[in-house]
Amino acid sequence: MAQGDEAEKTEAPTARRRAEAREQGNIARSTDLTGVAAPLILAITAAGLLTATWQVGVLFTAKPVQPSFSKLSPVKGLKNLVNMQAMVRLGMSVLKVIIIGAVATAVLIEDLPWILHIGELELISAFAASCELVYALGLKLAALLIVLAILDYAFQRWKHEEDLKMSKHEVKEEMKRMEGDPMVKQRRARVARQLATQRIGAAVPQADVIVTNPTHFAVALRYQSGDMRAPKVVAKGADLLAALMRQLAAIHGVPIVERKPLARALYYGVEVGREIPPEHYAAVAEILAYVYRLSERQAG
Repeated sequence: MAQGDEAEKTEAPTARRRAEAREQGNIARSTDLTGVAAPLILAITAAGLLTATWQVGVLFTAKPVQPSFSKLSPVKGLKNLVNMQAMVRLGMSVLKVIIIGAVATAVLIEDLPWILHIGELELISAFAASCELVYALGLKLAALLIVLAILDYAFQRWKHEEDLKMSKHEVKEEMKRMEGDPMVKQRRARVARQLATQRIGAAVPQADVIVTNPTHFAVALRYQSGDMRAPKVVAKGADLLAALMRQLAAIHGVPIVERKPLARALYYGVEVGREIPPEHYAAVAEILAYVYRLSERQAG
């Protein structure tokens, strides 16, 4: 199924596919459009740079010119010469030559009476008339070349888009690469849960109080007046981890206090190992005072 699905490339290329092709220098570009410019060298250079930038944007990549032993393979080179894409390029080149020749022939036939009349003129007049004919023919051929170049660029863009198309299987595989292997993600999540469980197991018995939601969130607080400026979040968890924290608190005799808004605010707003912000001082101080009074009463 995967091979059959892969053979039918009907899906538009993804942004990642386009970016990878662009990094490798695989872009839709018409050499004809780049080459058509003014006769002067500076004008040709400027026009070439402008048309190349218009076609592909600003692109700096060394991948197309990097040495590759596969490019030196005679067999592969021969295949590149006789493949369908090479035949299409050859056919288009021949068609361009035929069109240009046909247009030039038509222009010359139309101007044939004037060309025959040039022989009857004086040397200077004949030279001027010849230059005028060549100039007119050059303008018409230049206009034709521009049209052909634009058509060629449109074809190259279409061909580039078709070459980048992906099968459904390729799209799925690329999504996996972008999102990550599900097995790897599961292993990472499992390791993260194990580390969180170890931290909770070490921190909860040392906490002064567990503030709960009561079931969804649990936050363990500890305060030492000589070492801390404010109470510190030593552990926190949601759902299963919150249940584990409540179990550990019950086993080790750590008080559990239900304060829904405070538990939610501390869970989302304070990282483990950080002191609580000033806006929660009053609420946490009230809880700690209650816990201390309860501890003193139990001790008495």
